[in-house]
Amino acid sequence: MATEYYVALSALIFAIGAVGVLTRRSAIMIFLSVELMLNAANLALVAYARHWAAAGTLVGITGQTAVFIILAVAAAEVAVGLGILVTIFRRRISTNVDNLSEVRL
Repeated sequence: MATEYYVALSALIFAIGAVGVLTRRSAIMIFLSVELMLNAANLALVAYARHWAAAGTLVGITGQTAVFIILAVAAAEVAVGLGILVTIFRRRISTNVDNLSEVRL
């Protein structure tokens, strides 16, 4: 398959994630949408790395290395974010982001 198809799929997934971030009220759904956007970026990086590797350059390895860095950042974001959400849920019994602006811990 051509690289353009992967990039188009990545753009579509990123757009779905962006719509999810902008329209959802639950913090958990917002986190899931952000993860979707990060995975869309990973798909684009891997597609370009495959394209560059097919061209015979060493740049293809750099794209795959960036994917591992993004996955590590995403894992840290999930660990910290879900910890914060669990604490807020225990105190407020809600993860509605409209109510979270009033939280003073």
